[in-house]
Amino acid sequence: MSNQRIKTPCVGLCSTVYGDLVCRGCKRFHHEVTHWNGYSEDEKQAVWSRLEALLVQVMQAKVEVFDAQRLRIQLEQRQIRFVPQQSPYCWAYQLIARGARVISQLDAYGMALLPEFRDWALPDLRDAIDREFFLLSEAHYERYLAPKFLRDGALQRL
Repeated sequence: MSNQRIKTPCVGLCSTVYGDLVCRGCKRFHHEVTHWNGYSEDEKQAVWSRLEALLVQVMQAKVEVFDAQRLRIQLEQRQIRFVPQQSPYCWAYQLIARGARVISQLDAYGMALLPEFRDWALPDLRDAIDREFFLLSEAHYERYLAPKFLRDGALQRL
């Protein structure tokens, strides 16, 4: 695995340049993407922590990581980048995101799909996880950070 530390949540699929308030790639808010390099370590950690909490919420509803050490070893052997300090459920997401089309047996990686997802193809599950993660990030933005005029506009539509 690359010894290079992952310095940003960016995954190279930025949609904030097209006007999205939440990036469809990394799930950060537009201002977090544009100001990232100026953030203090505490500010960056706050963003990382929020993203981790939301992703873990999505992942725990779909998979069980029963052997975190095996998962970590598999990620390292396959040179899939992950953040070691994060939850193994974030590692599981990295595995599914990078290997959905080639993985045939998740148990070899120390994880299993929950019963209601066992008949899903991994690429479909990956896409569902990504959509749900995005929707949670978007809801968080709209609930806690959206400018007042956006909230007022949404209320008027109801």
